[in-house]
Amino acid sequence: MTKIKVENKEITIILNTEGDFISLTDMANAKESESRAADIIKNWIRTRYTLEFLGTWEQIKNPNFKVVEFDHFKTQAGLPNFVLSATEWIEKTNAV
Repeated sequence: MTKIKVENKEITIILNTEGDFISLTDMANAKESESRAADIIKNWIRTRYTLEFLGTWEQIKNPNFKVVEFDHFKTQAGLPNFVLSATEWIEKTNAV
């Protein structure tokens, strides 16, 4: 794990043999206060484009990904009453 500075904000990067991972939480904290980071992520993850990207990535990289649960989220994405947290996404779809 390492950190980089972007506009005087520290962002965590996890180095992995298959690719590096950048902390979405750190980026959200840098944009707003820490208390708003969860809301920023929830709003980002609930869009159809984000869910399609995450689902495609998981299907390629994660053999344990639950596609049926993903399809349920995908049909709900973008609706005004659809809310999804990162925790719920991980728990329900077995996302990595």
